[in-house]
Amino acid sequence: MKTAISIPDAVFQQADRFAKRKAISRSELYTRAVRAYLEREEHITEQLNTVYDTEESKLDTVLEDLQYRSVGEDGLAER
Repeated sequence: MKTAISIPDAVFQQADRFAKRKAISRSELYTRAVRAYLEREEHITEQLNTVYDTEESKLDTVLEDLQYRSVGEDGLAER
């Protein structure tokens, strides 16, 4: 699929030089970069899901009270 994106000139130039050094097309470079980014983000999400499946995610009541006090009644919804 063809698409148009806007990136800063300096990033484009750096990527273009990198692709030439590696003897790959810009399309291949951007495909690899996006794929790696997506895989990393999905891995992080999976790790967080694993933690929150096994750990209590509720804020400690003392911390919750301190947070509530620091923001004040106007900053938070009713508890």
